[in-house]
Amino acid sequence: MKTNMQNLMKALGEFQQDCPVIHKDTQGHKYTYADLPKIYSVINPLLKKHGLVVSQPIQDGAIKTILYHIKSEEFLESSTPIPYVQLGSMNDYQAYGSGVTYFRRYALSSMLGLVTDKDTDATGEQISPKGAPITPKNFF
Repeated sequence: MKTNMQNLMKALGEFQQDCPVIHKDTQGHKYTYADLPKIYSVINPLLKKHGLVVSQPIQDGAIKTILYHIKSEEFLESSTPIPYVQLGSMNDYQAYGSGVTYFRRYALSSMLGLVTDKDTDATGEQISPKGAPITPKNFF
């Protein structure tokens, strides 16, 4: 990882100045949230404008979020573990997919400094976890 990220940080700051509040308009169980298509519809043109690229591969049971500045090749990355949580009547694969999507939204919002309106996503009912965070070794 490059230690000098002044170009990346300048581009990210300019991106943040251009990025509007992303309103939560998707209905969940007793809450609303900004879904990934809504987030990407707002940020994609701004990422392009500021020469930024975001990637979110799944690696070792975590969402790895990478922000890359095209011209300088500077990058910033973070990793967010996806814990196993059983959700109502969802099977394990559906619950895992829901977790992936959930943590992608929050990792992306955190990395880019996105602002959404009132945060109530964590108020949903969950069933006790079966164990440690999911990794490809213990999930599949």
